[in-house]
Amino acid sequence: MSLQYILDGLFPAGHDVSVHGQLVAGCAETALGTVAVLGTTDAAAIGHDIALGLAGQVLDVVDQHPGRPIVFLVDTKGQALSRAEELLCLNGSLAHLARCVDLARRQGHTSLALVTGEAVSGGFLSFGLMADKTYALADAQVRVMDLKAMARVTKIPHERLQELAAESPTFAPGAENYLRMGAIEAIWDAPSAALLEAALAGQQAAGPAADERMARGAERGGRHLAVATAAAVVSA
Repeated sequence: MSLQYILDGLFPAGHDVSVHGQLVAGCAETALGTVAVLGTTDAAAIGHDIALGLAGQVLDVVDQHPGRPIVFLVDTKGQALSRAEELLCLNGSLAHLARCVDLARRQGHTSLALVTGEAVSGGFLSFGLMADKTYALADAQVRVMDLKAMARVTKIPHERLQELAAESPTFAPGAENYLRMGAIEAIWDAPSAALLEAALAGQQAAGPAADERMARGAERGGRHLAVATAAAVVSA
């Protein structure tokens, strides 16, 4: 699914979005007014350049367009994997991006993320899951780590991880499993202006609120212990 097709489906009233490498930035028109459009395309690996570039774009929106909603388009295969990126402390750049998204929220910017292709590990966490709500297209591939890679790291046999993935969404890749865990609010069959505008309107009406993802995960049977564990930590 091309970026142009996605943009045309989400913003039929018009959009002015440019692509610099694999970084997406611009604005678009909706029934609710102009929104900022930021994100990645072509399964980008998030290195310092993209992380800091996105962070700068978020700060520009906060500075130049107070209160403008932000729509994040997520297509990333995760953080860039190289010794150079790690030696330059990529974790710091990813954390900076996450803090910028949080700053936008605290400054009154409603945000929504839509997974359009891949959404993997730190690249996804740093801005896709930092949005107020996260959605995914039906053919999106969402995961923290491939099961074979997980087997190498945990020393748990791949076959056993496959069995666990069949029983628990916390081990399993796929948008449906992240929906069950509450990380994804809903899955959309196709890019839709009506769905996007309804999601933004609902979030704007709700206003700043506590993160409901743990509660959603409990309701959907994907995370049984998170709510009770968090409550116990807070009350300790």
